[in-house]
Amino acid sequence: MKYALCAGVLLAGFALAASAESKGTIEVAAQKREADPSGGPAKLVAVTAAIDPAKTAVIVCDMWDDHWCKAAAKRCAEMTKEMEPVLKACRAAGMTIVHCPSDTMGFYKDHPARKRMLAVKPVAPPKGKELPNPPLPVDDSDGGCDDERPAKTFRAWTRQHEALTVDADKDYVTDSGAEVFSLMAEKGLTTLIVMGVHTNMCILNRTFAIKQMVKWGKDVYLARDLTDAMYNPKMKPMVTHQKGTDLIIEFIEANWCPTIEGKALLPRK
Repeated sequence: MKYALCAGVLLAGFALAASAESKGTIEVAAQKREADPSGGPAKLVAVTAAIDPAKTAVIVCDMWDDHWCKAAAKRCAEMTKEMEPVLKACRAAGMTIVHCPSDTMGFYKDHPARKRMLAVKPVAPPKGKELPNPPLPVDDSDGGCDDERPAKTFRAWTRQHEALTVDADKDYVTDSGAEVFSLMAEKGLTTLIVMGVHTNMCILNRTFAIKQMVKWGKDVYLARDLTDAMYNPKMKPMVTHQKGTDLIIEFIEANWCPTIEGKALLPRK
């Protein structure tokens, strides 16, 4: 699938990437996709994301220590090498890091980051906005595993991948959207940057991730270089795994939220 590109605007947007202003706001090039009124392909449009670290939370979604799909587990482990420096930079800039390894709260029950989240005063979320929910551009009905012989699904994970630091003095741990909403209310956070796996599943559908947070009125961005999909190339549209991931990112840009590059949040050299 090819998309028209607003080249001049996009290049201008990338020139702003990661430039910090005197107020501490970080301007990062972002992109979204807008429908073509003439009925042609969606157009890629550059926008500028003004990230105020004091009002921004970074959601680390389901970056588990293992997965029933071995190819997915391998890609996740590789991604930690790129994600850890970004999380370190975001933390140093003053952003709030929220680790969300679903189904593993028992592992973190005594961790200061989990206790810190439990100490947040609950705030009831509003009724979510009614928004369109179009179908994905890929068929993941088989579970999305691209192993040669996929295993039956089972809960292979016990914790977040150990290569990602959970700062005991600053970070938070949860797998609850209501807890994330309460934390944002307590700290006056308005923006979420979501990274992790999997783009077409947890990234979109967890209560702490894209769809629900957009419905609750938060400004959400996906770190498109720090995500991966559960997509099997043997399923429609029968493209490579990376192309399938790219199609889902384009779908998110068109229907749910803009994307940025996580690496744009790293300190400039």
